[in-house]
Amino acid sequence: MLPCLGTGCLKWQVPVVSLQNGAGGPKLPGMSTIDGLLLGDAEYASIAVLILAAAVVTLGILLASHLIGPKRRGPVKDSVYESGMEPISDARRKFNVRFYIVAMLFLLFDVEIVFFYPWAALFPRLNAEAGSPHQAWAEEMVAGGFGVGFFLVEMLIFIAILLVGYIYALRKGVFRWD
Repeated sequence: MLPCLGTGCLKWQVPVVSLQNGAGGPKLPGMSTIDGLLLGDAEYASIAVLILAAAVVTLGILLASHLIGPKRRGPVKDSVYESGMEPISDARRKFNVRFYIVAMLFLLFDVEIVFFYPWAALFPRLNAEAGSPHQAWAEEMVAGGFGVGFFLVEMLIFIAILLVGYIYALRKGVFRWD
């Protein structure tokens, strides 16, 4: 990351570099180019390796399932199946919506869990030791009133809201499979 260059250091500092001269073009201190790709302290290289590994594994699994998987076909195998019932019938037929409600609740709570990750990444950095690369950020957050107590209380409020939603669904009988 670049050093803070202004009054507000909580903004992302993104270097703007023109590569008009190709790989030998202008560079910022601490930055290097590999085949025209601008890298900063190998942070982005690890992300590129992760994306490449995920793509290779994905393509490998798809290729393996196509090559060694069963090749049986038939009317039953090719029929559409949706949440435990035949989707092709009279439009006025009653159907149980519990499959869809459980699916929606799963999506709701699954998406809400995603908000835990940024908090979990930032919370330990608030107690940064002297000499740590996160010390300046932690001091600025604490000086702005966003200390450990604030982060903890806001996460407890978030969990309480999720718990209220879960208890509401439980009392409505969404999880009963009668």
